[in-house]
Amino acid sequence: MRIKTIAFTALAIAAATPALAAEFYVVQDTTTKKCTVVDAKPTVSTVTVVSPSGKVYTTRDEAQSALKTITVCETK
Repeated sequence: MRIKTIAFTALAIAAATPALAAEFYVVQDTTTKKCTVVDAKPTVSTVTVVSPSGKVYTTRDEAQSALKTITVCETK
């Protein structure tokens, strides 16, 4: 009985772990051309993910660093 409880607990933790992972995206507002970092994938058509190949970043700092290197996000 104890082994079943431990196995169930381990399975529950393993299933919940991906849901706890943070996701950050570098996006651009198509009307203002301004780029920002957001913590959810955009669902509106006026905002586009501009990170290379739609890359998802695991920390906000990583996404902020990437924002500085993406050419469409460079200010003129």
